[in-house]
Amino acid sequence: MPPYLAGRREEEQEFRKLLSQTTILDNLILTGLRGVGKTVLLETFKPLAIQEKWLWVGTDLSETISVSETNFAIRILTDLSVVTSAITLNVGEKQGTGFTSSPSQIVQPVNFDYLKRIFDETPGLVLDKLKHVLEFVWSIVKRTDRRGIIFAYDEAQNLADNSAKEQFPLSVMLDLFQSIQRKGIPFMLVLVGLPTLFPKLVEARTYAERMFRVVSLGQLNEADRKDAITKPVEDALCPIKFSDTSVTVISDLSGGYPYFIQFICREVFDVWIQRINNGEPTAIPVDSIQRKLDTDFFAGRWARATDRQREMLIVISTLENRDGEFSVQDIVDASGQVLEKGFSSSHTNQMLVALANAGLIYKNRYGRYSFAVPLLADFIQRQIQL
Repeated sequence: MPPYLAGRREEEQEFRKLLSQTTILDNLILTGLRGVGKTVLLETFKPLAIQEKWLWVGTDLSETISVSETNFAIRILTDLSVVTSAITLNVGEKQGTGFTSSPSQIVQPVNFDYLKRIFDETPGLVLDKLKHVLEFVWSIVKRTDRRGIIFAYDEAQNLADNSAKEQFPLSVMLDLFQSIQRKGIPFMLVLVGLPTLFPKLVEARTYAERMFRVVSLGQLNEADRKDAITKPVEDALCPIKFSDTSVTVISDLSGGYPYFIQFICREVFDVWIQRINNGEPTAIPVDSIQRKLDTDFFAGRWARATDRQREMLIVISTLENRDGEFSVQDIVDASGQVLEKGFSSSHTNQMLVALANAGLIYKNRYGRYSFAVPLLADFIQRQIQL
């Protein structure tokens, strides 16, 4: 977690509005490239929700969740049991022994085993079973002072249907929460993921477009970048402070992405501490920080691509709109100028699918593409120079 969260006030206000719902009409999607601070923002939402008397459950969604609908169901039951296990039910009386002993109550905690037993004993499909469990959970939670439950899942783009195996965990999730919310049960979904998340939800169920409020996180503006750089050292009363020139250099080098700001500032701070202790002048070692960032953040992703895929990424990195959206035709036209052997439209489409699966490219709902990793084009250009 960063010592100071800059530039996310509007997103926080949006979340507070959703918390004020009595009937859940809108769920939340937090989306953006890696490095924009989605997970950090989600962590700051949790105490806000708890303060407003919501229960909070959730975790990261791994690709194993998509193996089967049952795997997804186990995930939901596991997460629910974290907050329900503190609740107990009186399930009967146990007769005492001897002449003077009186019956005692049998107390059952609503733990995972209890929820799983309800799930297994309910007839029907996985969706029917989950609906019954969630309705049961609300029947006991509503007796407390809690307003509802928020199901928060990071890396939600990993959840997908698999029609070949007749397993539809993504569709089950959407059907489940739509049904529960239509019954007036205040269970809210908060999904966090890459920009591929929302199109995937709409593709699974068209009504998903009406279920969610989409909040897209991007780069910080100049003022927020400055706060992200300077506030942590100011708040900690550090003897080292960043000059205006240093702030500008760090801001430009980071591209306004919170992860890069935090990474670069830590490196600069550590270097300055050593130089001051050695009586040396302070300066920002841009080249060495860039090399370390390339090694720690970009190199692993670059390694996923084949040689031919790297050629396509190089072509894309030469486009004027490389940091925005580009089309198949843009790539085909540029490849004829950059490479001896360019790409055809069909080959480009196939390669883009492979690059999307590798997490390097994503396709938006309008048939155009973007880099899935911030500042990747600049990294590729540095590889060309090397």
